[in-house]
Amino acid sequence: MNTTEFDETKEVTTRTVPCDGGTLGHPRVYLTMDDDNQVVCPYCSCRFVLKPGSKEPAGH
Repeated sequence: MNTTEFDETKEVTTRTVPCDGGTLGHPRVYLTMDDDNQVVCPYCSCRFVLKPGSKEPAGH
């Protein structure tokens, strides 16, 4: 993942997260984190990061 600026960063406790763009709005998408424990929404560039200490298991 590159180091570009993100519109917003949210800490979450699950590796799969929904995003609907908040106040900007876009179709609801479900995003699954990679091994870096983060994912960026392709619509609104919001970055979701797994909160430290979360017990969510990594992918298969």
